[in-house]
Amino acid sequence: MAKVIITKSLEEEINKKFKQESIEIFSLMHTLEDNPKKGKEIGNVGNIIIKELKYNKFRFYFLTDGYKIKFLKIEELKDLIIKFVRMSDKKSQQNVIEDIKRVLRNIGEGGFK
Repeated sequence: MAKVIITKSLEEEINKKFKQESIEIFSLMHTLEDNPKKGKEIGNVGNIIIKELKYNKFRFYFLTDGYKIKFLKIEELKDLIIKFVRMSDKKSQQNVIEDIKRVLRNIGEGGFK
């Protein structure tokens, strides 16, 4: 079973924007623990894959280990860490993706808190 981590800043943004609906969003994010191959791949930086989950018109972006996702079976993904880092609507999607890539290139995964 994979481990899902949601950055503090994203968690606060979701709670502020969605209020009661946030429970449903967090539940959607945690479904990746049982099915870590879920989500659409939208890019990568080095060995880190950037993927997205959609909820209505919003997208939630997460990072994961590209090698493990591509080559291991779901049962073998016990130590996989999935880290949700940003969210966007359809209009700001490309800017957010570029921002995630910029942070990964300059600072690395530790740049998301």
